[in-house]
Amino acid sequence: MIRGVRGALLLVTAIVTALAVPAPAQAAESFAPLSGSGSTWGQNGLDVWRRDVARTDAITVNYSGTGSSAGRRDFIAETVDFAVSDVPFQTEATAESPTPEAGMPPYEYLPLLAGGTALAYNLWIDGHRVTDLRLSGAVVARIFAGRITRWNDPEIQADNPALTMPDQAITPVVRADGSGSSAQLTGWMADRYPSIWTYGTRSVFPHIADSFRTQNGSLGVAGYVSQDYGRGAITYVEASYAANAGLPVAKVLNDAGYYVAPTPAAASIALLAATPGPDGTLDLRRVHRSLDPRAYPISSVSYLIAPTATNRIFTVEKGRTLSRFVQYAACEGQQELPGLGYGALPLPLARIVADGVSRIPGSSGTIDLDGCRNPTFAPGDTASDNLLLRTAPMPPDSDRHPGPAPRADEVDGVNVSATVTASDLFQLTAPTSTSIDFGDLGRGGGEVARSLGRFSVVDDRNRLGGWSLQFSVSDFVGIDDAAARVSSTFLGIAPHETTHQDGVSIAGGQEAGQAVYPMILATGEPGTTTTLVGATFDADLSLRIPRDAAVGRYRSTVTLTLIGL
Repeated sequence: MIRGVRGALLLVTAIVTALAVPAPAQAAESFAPLSGSGSTWGQNGLDVWRRDVARTDAITVNYSGTGSSAGRRDFIAETVDFAVSDVPFQTEATAESPTPEAGMPPYEYLPLLAGGTALAYNLWIDGHRVTDLRLSGAVVARIFAGRITRWNDPEIQADNPALTMPDQAITPVVRADGSGSSAQLTGWMADRYPSIWTYGTRSVFPHIADSFRTQNGSLGVAGYVSQDYGRGAITYVEASYAANAGLPVAKVLNDAGYYVAPTPAAASIALLAATPGPDGTLDLRRVHRSLDPRAYPISSVSYLIAPTATNRIFTVEKGRTLSRFVQYAACEGQQELPGLGYGALPLPLARIVADGVSRIPGSSGTIDLDGCRNPTFAPGDTASDNLLLRTAPMPPDSDRHPGPAPRADEVDGVNVSATVTASDLFQLTAPTSTSIDFGDLGRGGGEVARSLGRFSVVDDRNRLGGWSLQFSVSDFVGIDDAAARVSSTFLGIAPHETTHQDGVSIAGGQEAGQAVYPMILATGEPGTTTTLVGATFDADLSLRIPRDAAVGRYRSTVTLTLIGL
């Protein structure tokens, strides 16, 4: 049970607005032409915006979709006025992706395009095209890591019980060039499935196996899969390219337990969970783990990299043109995107752009979001109550994962349940306590500590492939007032062993107020046996209550999931 201070739990955000004073009537306003290069992931949206501003404001924006890595190189070389990239500059230089040079004029990231990285495929069963393929995240990671090679693999069949999957080879089609879509897919796999995808985040997809096919650009990978010779193939590409190529896209299992397609609304919903950094970049870990049933987990953004000072080719006059283009793209231009397969910018991302545009040389100031015709929010909306959240459709029950729901007792505090991978000699024993009562915290917030309780992992299988133990926490929801909510980030954890086993390691803790869940709590290396005695663990939990949390009782669920590798 949690008791906090009086008042509602609010997300308070200051919005800086600019007073627009009409200029005297002029015959026509002229703008300097712009040049940019970079992302093919975002090119379809950019091309529509370029056409729109050419018609309405006589603005010329030349853009070359050469790939995110090439766009960043052009920006460093100061051969373009702006770049568009699906990932920020890298901290370590490579041949494909150099880092910004010392003394280079300053710049900022404006997340202008949102969307899901779609898994487009070409699969037929008994002469009929498959259009409702479902894949769990671990299956996706195993396909692109080369561990699952045939469509009738038992793990794919388990995701698709209504289909009889064919005994056909899987042909993964990957980008040959430096690509933001490669970085988005590999970044998601490295974050969520590091024991399966061991290559990290990569703009250039690594060589996995000779059975993989490589193509340049989004058009290249989508075009290959769409052909007759592409039967059995699967690729990753922005949803609009899949639609243009007539390809179906897979529904991916999210953390709420639903298979969700990369629709525009699903991407926008997922990105509400993004954590912004001071430079405009987004931490997507919470996007990958969104517990909204509508969220598509492989959702990301494409950044417009804009100079914040003049340079060798970028002038104040060009800055005035670029700021006008950005203002259109962030507001009215967002209405164009859902029809192209992109998600419109949700309110928290629009705020980043609204503030950032004022730092472009020659800009007229911040964007007044109350007058912004973005389709995801209305005047007066907040990050936790906006048009997108109120109107985005829920997935049908038929797209819910068919597996059993985690067991949890309906009691106050934190409920502990266990999802067990079934085997006589591979099991997880849940903590002996079924609920943790955090007690009366008084007023004005505070922090209280409790023990999770002992749990153990037994692995005495004939095939000791290794394992990982996942620790998930749902947000705290009011028992008496369902609108009251405290984020799971306020529950900290410090796991520790109570009995040591060679080959078994535990993760470092997470600080209350900054935690990100799910997390891998412990792992067993391949070949490690924990026999019937088990590797036994415990964890110290610390709950930090926000000062503005509403008084009352709350419930959260902790889930331990044992995953065999």
